[in-house]
Amino acid sequence: MQIEETVLDSIRSRPRFKIFTDISRENYTVLLQKFLSEHSAEYTGNVNNEAAIISVKSDHDQFWKPCLALRTETDEEENKTVIRGVFGPTSAVWTFFMFLYFILSIVWMVFITLWYVEKQIKSNDFPWAPSAFFVMLFLLIATYIAARFGQIKARKEMQKLREFAEESIRSFENV
Repeated sequence: MQIEETVLDSIRSRPRFKIFTDISRENYTVLLQKFLSEHSAEYTGNVNNEAAIISVKSDHDQFWKPCLALRTETDEEENKTVIRGVFGPTSAVWTFFMFLYFILSIVWMVFITLWYVEKQIKSNDFPWAPSAFFVMLFLLIATYIAARFGQIKARKEMQKLREFAEESIRSFENV
């Protein structure tokens, strides 16, 4: 088993890692289902042939409850199976954050365009545009900080999910 992770992978809004193993995709799916059922007191999830979504069971349901999405691929060059792990919040929270990023970015571009065009045609129709695009920029940064705060708050659960992924493969390689 070889684990690959870069600095960029850890600072993304959805941290990720890759694990290379000799276990076939089909065997990994079966063995992951078995491993998940053996550890059902701590973890819950859904496993199918292409992907698995795993989360930690907890008494409290926090806003940024992490999930680990495991996707399996075959590396033809090295004849190995690549397991890609991506951490993220539940799909509803992820969709909400992406919606905020999208809307705030579009509004920011509209305000900066209004300001730029106003300067080009030497008009004074939108004197509030510079203030508005700085407010939008502040809201974009605040959204990013909120997502990072959620990651920090869920760090222990993310570590448990990472250990789950690594331990599941170690247990398979020892079989």
